[in-house]
Amino acid sequence: MKLHLNTGLLQIAVCLSAFLAAPAIFGATVDRPQVQARLLDHAELLCDNCFFGPSYYYYCFEAGDKVLIGYQKTRVLNWEDKSKNHLTKVHKGWTVWSPPGETVPISYDDTRIWVARPDGKPVKLMQSYSRDVFITNDRCREAVKAKAH
Repeated sequence: MKLHLNTGLLQIAVCLSAFLAAPAIFGATVDRPQVQARLLDHAELLCDNCFFGPSYYYYCFEAGDKVLIGYQKTRVLNWEDKSKNHLTKVHKGWTVWSPPGETVPISYDDTRIWVARPDGKPVKLMQSYSRDVFITNDRCREAVKAKAH
């Protein structure tokens, strides 16, 4: 009888754990702030004459009282013209996000920023404050310096 009771508790615990983990497993979104942000600056670190090398596109946003910096890393296949990426013909998801205007709707958490492509699909930017790539905006540079300390 005692073995049967422990097995029943174990089954309940396993079911409860699966129920609680289901949103993470199936990609449910966690509540995260969604704001209208102003694009303060952007910078590009392009891979020139690349064969599947990465290019990095940095964006600096003002989101309320916060300055958020995120980057998009894309694999590149190009030659002679570093502004091109011949891989986008094969996979549209590797197209570089370009802001539709000075203000854009974003959502974010502690490690990522989500923006939307013109077709409405989300683009995930990784938050990073490790590189001082912004030369025209002091607020973006200060955000990098503040996170470095």
